[in-house]
This record gives sequence, C-alpha cells and structure tokens, in this order.
Amino acid sequence: MKGKNYPHGVKLGVDVGMVRVGLAACDPDGILATPVKTLTRDAKRNSDIRLVAKEAGTRNAVEVFVGLPRTLKGAEKASAEMARGYAALLVTELARVGLDTPVRLIDERLTTVSAHQALHAAGLDGREHRKVVDQAAAVGILQHALDMQKGKNGIVGELVPADVATVPGDGAHSRTEEGLAITTEALTPRTPWSAS
Repeated sequence: MKGKNYPHGVKLGVDVGMVRVGLAACDPDGILATPVKTLTRDAKRNSDIRLVAKEAGTRNAVEVFVGLPRTLKGAEKASAEMARGYAALLVTELARVGLDTPVRLIDERLTTVSAHQALHAAGLDGREHRKVVDQAAAVGILQHALDMQKGKNGIVGELVPADVATVPGDGAHSRTEEGLAITTEALTPRTPWSAS
C-alpha cells in the first residue's frame, strides 16, 4: 500500500457568504466531514476570521479549504472575489496567531444548492435551512476536498500564499500582488501599486 501524498490530520472547510460563514471539520484520518458551526460574517472587524483561525489552532488543523464559487462554465464573479479576499485575510490571521496552516481554495460549484436539497429532503423547512445551510455547504466543500485528495493521492486546491495575501501598505489599506486592496470593510479593485 502506497503512503499518502497529502497532509494527514484534521482539516477545516469554510463556506463564505455575505451574511454567514459555514464551518466544517473532519476527523484526523480525513474520512468524514462534519458541521462545526455557523458564524456571522463580520466584514468590518473580521471577528469571524479570528474565530476560524482559533478553531484551526484548537483542532490543530493541517489544512483549511475555502470554497471558491465559480459559475457552471468555470468563470469567477463577485462571490469568487469575495472568497479569495476572505482566504487571504484568513492566511494573514493564521500567521498573526503563529499558525502556518495552509489555506487552499477549492471549487465549490453547486455545494449550496446541494445543501439546500439535502436539508429539504431531510424535512427541514426554508426557515430552518438558513440556520444550517452554511454548515452543510462547508461540509460539502470539505468532503469534496477529502475525496479528491484520496482519489488523486495528492494535494488539491489552489494554495493561497502568505506572501500574496498582503503586502505592507500605507496603513488604511494593504496592497496585494494581484491588484486587490484587502481591507477589513470591503474588497476594492485597484491597480497593484495604487495609493489609497
């Protein structure tokens, strides 16, 4: 039997939304993703990002997968940009608290749709869906990543490098190598070296 060519241990899955963030985790053997909690998205103070980083530390997570919503044709729209920005902020927060846990973006096409369908099939009404759909979507993201790792026997997802997450800026905003200003309040398109 060949060895595993990917990290062994607890992994987290994150479903990023405008209002809520779903969080899931798996067992150390990477067999089954389970829901952890739903956080309120706090774009102003990023308290939710701090809670995800705390969860990563508490569980000694070896990887965090953030869902990257693409269209069925593979294009990236505003929600994908938001997920990329969130992942970059998470990398920065993990580094700030002394964790070198890699953050990877993973294609999450249809995970929220699948989560809604599964919750409906389980007998939950629409109001109850809102309370847990983000967790269910995070489970779908993480389980998809786990299954891909096993199938490929390798690392999956797009690594969010620490050095690309943020480049020292002018105080109010940080610049990125990819031309997005990442702030705690919003993601604003910018040229790579524009000033605030």
